[in-house]
Amino acid sequence: MSINIGNIKIDDPVFLAPLSGVSDLPFRKVVKKFGAGLVVSEMIASRAMILQTKQSMQKCRLQEGNFPNVVQLAGCDPEVMGQAAKLNEDLGADIIDINFGCPVKKVVNGFAGSALMKDEKLAAKILEATAKAVKIPVTLKMRLGWNEQNKNAPILAKIAEDVGIKMITIHGRTRCQMYNGKADWQEISKVKEVISIPLIANGDIKTFEDAKLALEQSSASGVMIGRATYGKPWLISQIIAHLKNQEPPKEPDINQKRQIILDHFQDIIDHYGHIVGVNLARKHIGWYSSGIEGSAAFRAKINTLTDKNAVTDEINKFFQ
Repeated sequence: MSINIGNIKIDDPVFLAPLSGVSDLPFRKVVKKFGAGLVVSEMIASRAMILQTKQSMQKCRLQEGNFPNVVQLAGCDPEVMGQAAKLNEDLGADIIDINFGCPVKKVVNGFAGSALMKDEKLAAKILEATAKAVKIPVTLKMRLGWNEQNKNAPILAKIAEDVGIKMITIHGRTRCQMYNGKADWQEISKVKEVISIPLIANGDIKTFEDAKLALEQSSASGVMIGRATYGKPWLISQIIAHLKNQEPPKEPDINQKRQIILDHFQDIIDHYGHIVGVNLARKHIGWYSSGIEGSAAFRAKINTLTDKNAVTDEINKFFQ
């Protein structure tokens, strides 16, 4: 089940997707603790990276003791992408991931993310410049194409492999689909037909059954999981066990969940500071409580609190 990303061996290719506003360092630490083969940073704008803005430096902070650390970059200028990749390599990143998949209008209007799938020549220049700028492996995440009429992922995947990209992840939708409809894992298999580097399937993988079917239909070497981990960071460890035909770990009981949440909450405060940390933690606390009796009232209360100790008290009271 293991794969090689350049000279880096990954024993369990079940990965956490880069998730804007979610896969920050505190969340990556939680998911990594549950055995994810890779956890990828939030998307970082390459120009902001070389300017070393506060936000970009916060997003690219690495987990000590974790290997490999993966930083995802987005941009439309080959030289700037190369410089940003080199900067992250110097800061200790082990893998650079290039974003050709983000469908958000703000990113696409800047001709980055999935917009680059419309310009194969520029895309090739960005891929080559980034791969040549660093000695560490560079990977690529993209979609099936811009729209139904332009599913050019196989073309771009072959270009990527030829210029030195070491792994490709495909989200099984076009940009124009955004997150609507169903991810087409079968369509991803067309990429596998033209490349020899590892291929990872992404999109709508929420359960073990989804992961198994995605692997079968896409012919991929692994899967990348995103939104299904919200409030369930242990999901990846369960999927890994299933794919190994092992007994999956049980879902944490209420006391174990409470400790996971408290540890995660403290990491958020340490990372962002008290005021920002409390605000950003609310969504995670809400996700953790989803499906538990009384969770709506609990979330409503948490959303009114601004003091860390008050939030901690409410978590302790609710998760008993």
